[in-house]
Amino acid sequence: MYSLLPVLSVFSRVLLAFAPAFLVPLGWALFLDARGHAMVWAVGFAVTIVSGLLLWQCTKRHRRELQTRDGFLLVNLVWLVLPVYAALPLLYTVPDIGWTKAYFEAMSALTATGATAISGLDALPVSVNVWRCFLQLVGGLGIMLLVVAVLPLLGLGGVQLYRAETPGPMKDTKFTPRISETARGLWGVYVLFSVACMLAYRWAGMSWADAFMHMCTTMGLGGFSSHDASFGYWDSPRIEAVATVFMALAGVSFMRYFIVLRQRSLRPLTHDREIRTYVSVLVVSVVLVAILLTAQGVIGDFPEALRTSAFHVVSVATTTGYASTDYARWPVFAPVLLMFLGCFVSCAGSTGGGIKLVRMVLLIKQARRELVRIVHPRVVNPVTLGGAIMPTSVMTAVLGYMLIYGAATMGLTMVMLFTGLDIVTSFSAVVATLNNIGPGLGDVGPASNFGVLTSFQIWVCTFAMLLGRLELLTVLVLFTGHFWRK
Repeated sequence: MYSLLPVLSVFSRVLLAFAPAFLVPLGWALFLDARGHAMVWAVGFAVTIVSGLLLWQCTKRHRRELQTRDGFLLVNLVWLVLPVYAALPLLYTVPDIGWTKAYFEAMSALTATGATAISGLDALPVSVNVWRCFLQLVGGLGIMLLVVAVLPLLGLGGVQLYRAETPGPMKDTKFTPRISETARGLWGVYVLFSVACMLAYRWAGMSWADAFMHMCTTMGLGGFSSHDASFGYWDSPRIEAVATVFMALAGVSFMRYFIVLRQRSLRPLTHDREIRTYVSVLVVSVVLVAILLTAQGVIGDFPEALRTSAFHVVSVATTTGYASTDYARWPVFAPVLLMFLGCFVSCAGSTGGGIKLVRMVLLIKQARRELVRIVHPRVVNPVTLGGAIMPTSVMTAVLGYMLIYGAATMGLTMVMLFTGLDIVTSFSAVVATLNNIGPGLGDVGPASNFGVLTSFQIWVCTFAMLLGRLELLTVLVLFTGHFWRK
């Protein structure tokens, strides 16, 4: 019989590693909040530490090298249970939130989705907003990435976890001899960009608190803000420019930045097919939306339209979800295009959600290949990427993923429609949460939030966020009979 105890033994260490995160809002609460709020974060830290220690004590004799099945189970366990601990302080610091919305908010933060069910953000204690935003920094690159770097030091391998957590179809690619070295290198690059982003926000005019919080949600491509109006609170071209630049940078694979630093050359960026396509799609979309806004008289000045278009196109396309205006009121082509871009533009290895641009590139190449075969049935025309021939296993995995992605989107949309929600809100809510975009359209548009949904509808969206963050297959494999057979 399959034993969960070795997985729980590792999970106890994950809890212990997660506990210090509570010290971040605790520090802000001691200086800027009432002392009562500081006690909430201190208790949250203590509860998490005690839970981890108790679980470790009960399972410490059941240590063994993790197998592939263990890796998938542990990843799911982490993303299901950590939001429970993250949500508990919200119950005592956010008025009238309730457990459903608190768990939704925590899941949205840790999955870097950015869909919120809370109103009145400006009136919340600073420590609460810091907590929401800091969770996106942690969850953006993936909690398990840090665990992969730490587990080898504990005598436990991390390759299986890396395969289960890393986004994109080419999960076996390694850039250093040891997977732990790769993980620490990626984390180092992430921290380096984060510090630069915070300093840039401060230079642009944000307070230190806002600069820290929005750095967290920019680099995590999560999109949480400390203000209900999001970036409309400042209405600053300089601040929006900083956000646009760092969102675009975070939408690129951090693995590529790691290689650039190691090789001290920009060739890994300039010669990468996915990155070139990423830049091209963003530029064309920004210009197209700017032309539309000007032609339709939404914004009379083209440079101003270009600035507004660039901010929102990059924000939604990278699945960040910031807004400086209610773009749902633009001509219908624009918001629909933004949602469409959010489904696939982010690069594999970035902190963004969606199906990842590399999959879309491979699908287009596969479609072109089939068209050629119709005319020339005997031609040898393999699918290539960066000069390398893609194995049949990779193409099969991509096609299988897209089939499940389409089925999940339609299935969850039908569930939302069954509850009586309108088609625009239902479909866009599923697309926004499954792709970790954040705001949708209709009743969950950028001028509103997911708090207008019923509890059942919120739980559906919560499940969609988990599916999207772990790229569907990692979650759905648990529901197969073969997974549990010895």
